[in-house]
Amino acid sequence: MQYDIPARISSGSYREGHVQGIALDPVRGFVYYSFTTMLLKTDLSGRPVGSVAGLAGHLGCITYDPAADAVYGSLELKHDAIGQGIIARTGRDPSAEDAFYLVAFHAAAVTRMDMDAEADGVMRAVYLRDVVRDYSAADEISGRPHRYGCSGIDGTGLGPAFGADPLSPPKIMVAYGIYGDTARSDNDHQVILQYDPAVIAAYGRPLSQASPHHSGPPCCERRYFLYTGNTEYGIQNLEYDSATRCWLAAVYPGKKETFCNYPLFLIDGGAAPAERELTGRPGERGDCLASPAMGLPGRQGQARGARFPYGQTGICAPGDGSICFSQPAHCPGTHTYSCTVVRYRWAPGTPELFAEWEA
Repeated sequence: MQYDIPARISSGSYREGHVQGIALDPVRGFVYYSFTTMLLKTDLSGRPVGSVAGLAGHLGCITYDPAADAVYGSLELKHDAIGQGIIARTGRDPSAEDAFYLVAFHAAAVTRMDMDAEADGVMRAVYLRDVVRDYSAADEISGRPHRYGCSGIDGTGLGPAFGADPLSPPKIMVAYGIYGDTARSDNDHQVILQYDPAVIAAYGRPLSQASPHHSGPPCCERRYFLYTGNTEYGIQNLEYDSATRCWLAAVYPGKKETFCNYPLFLIDGGAAPAERELTGRPGERGDCLASPAMGLPGRQGQARGARFPYGQTGICAPGDGSICFSQPAHCPGTHTYSCTVVRYRWAPGTPELFAEWEA
């Protein structure tokens, strides 16, 4: 049995930073929000049920795993402009070490407000070595800092491996953040890493942000590339829609004039990746993802996309044909942030690709 999903759900207002992602549990009737340094849990009317605070880094996109009753998300502890902004706002300075984690929150344990991410035992973290290596290394192609332009991680989704049977066990997909830089051509792909959910049980540990642990797999299961053109901070939100077998990848549009610079890109979940040389990275080959035959065409082999204005701060696909998008808001006077989860339907043939749900 599943709860009816309202056309609109308001999160309420909080001071923890703007919404980075949303996740929905329609069976138990809960919504989860990432407010940058806090995970919020509400019921479907928007009534607060619990929250997990005390994060000193950037909690990004989140996704819900019904089999584990867990909320997965990306967590960055870093000291670039984003990290320094969080430190200045919260007054909490993590370790001088830059570290990147896949985190899992025990959803049923989030039962009261202001639970502590470290002390209350509701969060486990898995160290992602691939991300640390690429963030720390100079790129072999351009010699510029950060391989692939990697700024860390953000988009996190759960679904079958690309090209796999739709009923196969789901994988966790974690997408790189990519620095916006029009002066280099080696940063025009989105990078997505695949992990089995079993890494949570195998490597997940409580996190001390003052002394980050290194418990994680040697490398990801598989690495994929999506040719979109450079974007501002890469895939912000990544979500799999089981009704269409389409993955949605929301970004802040890039500034390279040779590309369409869509705010939303589409990935065909049913298409097997094709190994080929990566455009802009001569001599390097990778598993490249394809777009479905919907949405607007790209230029120069760029992925297909849409001119839809939402998704960068949250996408959730319940699997019933609807897609929920976060519409964020900010009140400068009170320094608070909020979001409204709005239900949409697919609208093929339109530039936006979605229209508001009609009850």
